[in-house]
Amino acid sequence: MSIPTIRWALKRIANRGGIEANVYPHRFRHTYACQLLDNGAPLEFIQGMLGNEKASTTQIYAQLRGERRRELYRRFF
Repeated sequence: MSIPTIRWALKRIANRGGIEANVYPHRFRHTYACQLLDNGAPLEFIQGMLGNEKASTTQIYAQLRGERRRELYRRFF
């Protein structure tokens, strides 16, 4: 199955389910990585699960999560 076919199928399923958010394959990958990180998985494990060759690519998820935490902290405190 090609990436465009997967993208098309996901959008179609989202439309049928009434999901208004922009759904695309990379969003699932990003969510998976962030969930692993939030549950304490080490970056090396996440890197292996995602198949990233460079650790720096996986570290982007940790930086994004850190920014999100700071944003929430500022918002509520």
